[in-house]
Amino acid sequence: MTDLSLGRAGVDRDRLLRLLQEYGVYIGVAVLLLANIAFTPHFLSAENFRTQAVQVAPVLIVALGMALAIGTEGVDLSVGSVMALATSLISLYLGYGVWIALVAALIGGALVGVANGALIAFIGVQPIVATLALMVAGRGIALVLLPQLKDVRDPGLRSLGTGDVLGIPYLVLIAAALALLVAFVVRRTTFGRQLLAIGDSRPAAKLAGLPVRRVLILVYVVSGVLAATAGVLATARLTASDPTSLGNLMELSAITAVVVGGTPLTGGRVRIGGTVAGAVLIQLLTATLIKHDLPPSWTQIAQAVVIVLAVYAARERGKR
Repeated sequence: MTDLSLGRAGVDRDRLLRLLQEYGVYIGVAVLLLANIAFTPHFLSAENFRTQAVQVAPVLIVALGMALAIGTEGVDLSVGSVMALATSLISLYLGYGVWIALVAALIGGALVGVANGALIAFIGVQPIVATLALMVAGRGIALVLLPQLKDVRDPGLRSLGTGDVLGIPYLVLIAAALALLVAFVVRRTTFGRQLLAIGDSRPAAKLAGLPVRRVLILVYVVSGVLAATAGVLATARLTASDPTSLGNLMELSAITAVVVGGTPLTGGRVRIGGTVAGAVLIQLLTATLIKHDLPPSWTQIAQAVVIVLAVYAARERGKR
């Protein structure tokens, strides 16, 4: 093989990897949609699309916060436990009114975010270690507050999980609004530019005089509040508070959505559109396996394969 043909092969491989990272998640969503339309009975029904959208909403909301954390070259493993803490606080304070309960849940998520951010920004603990500690502690606190499953009987909270506007569920509208808001923050605000600069090079950001500590704390506070929001919405949809199981493995689903969506683990870039598509891809993949009577363990295996492919594409592109 001549040098020219080898060079062309290298260029073609680079182009393929670049296309895979930029558009692979959208291609994956399209392939799954077409496969389900062809082989899954009743997939095109309005009720099925409503179900898929409602189920993906909490994952997307958590993934938005995860994308910000990963954009700073960090990670937030505590998001699942924050969801559990939020559902416990909802149940604990619901007797004082639904708005008090909602505020308490969001404050709980913010406090976990403050703890994560303080450990990372002021003490210098690695994000994976700091958020792992809060993952364990958060779930423990949630179980102390509410040791077992409890039904949610408040009609206002239930309507949040079951209501809709023109046929579009509240959960979907909230998730879409939050995605647009986070995208605006990342692309159009000083905070977003500072976040990306810190992820690109924290030492350089410090030398440039950026408020690195403040930004990091805010990032994890936002992640905590978004995870608590997802916990509230999941509680409203399930009409029950269950800190034992709510949010289990949510951090893995969120990381998968972010990485598959094209946000690099090395930080410095956040792709909100890709994160949305990544969350949809994970939901479609899960639904496809379930509808074809495959065991839940296959879903985790499939997610692992998708993550490996996404990270490989990003790694190979980074070498060039």
